[in-house]
Amino acid sequence: MLEKLRGRAKTLSPCENRLQAQARWPQAAVLLAMTDDPINPEIILTQRAQHLSTHSGEVSFPGGKLDEEDSSLRETALRESWEEIGLDPMSVEVLGQLPSVLTRWKIEVTTIVGIVPANAPLTANLGEIDSIFKVPVKYFLADQRVRTDRFQRGHVDFWAPVYHYEGYEIWGFTAGILVNFVNQIYDAGIEADSSDAPVKIFS
Repeated sequence: MLEKLRGRAKTLSPCENRLQAQARWPQAAVLLAMTDDPINPEIILTQRAQHLSTHSGEVSFPGGKLDEEDSSLRETALRESWEEIGLDPMSVEVLGQLPSVLTRWKIEVTTIVGIVPANAPLTANLGEIDSIFKVPVKYFLADQRVRTDRFQRGHVDFWAPVYHYEGYEIWGFTAGILVNFVNQIYDAGIEADSSDAPVKIFS
């Protein structure tokens, strides 16, 4: 499974070394980090602190908004991962990035994909993160969703599965990115209607 990721890395977009001079929307980057366990690789996720003013308690990738000192979105993702979960940037084998996604809050988010040592030490920054956990890639490939959320934004519909894993609810933007990742890298074929789970509509 790990070798397939490396073999399909060419389907990822290369990371830009420089930022666009005038981006239309505020920029942010997250790190989709997969462990290098050859048998059962896992994806690192976090639960945001309950006291935060936005997205409190939600499951997310480590990451955040572009800072003025960041030379690239790759640097943003690695810096934020160091600040939030103590992941050493030098331990990340960056493979490329997924297409940027504009959130409903009008922030353009770029997902940087990388491989990290399975035993890499991680420490939650309790000012931002309540906990760090890992989910096997196989779990997402099995598409064990509990429901499908559909979001209606003007004339465009979006969807994302909702997963419950060991007490954590993985949904929304994070779940959508995970599905895009396993579909692109592992040909998972996960679609909005590929499950018998109930559908919840948000308008």
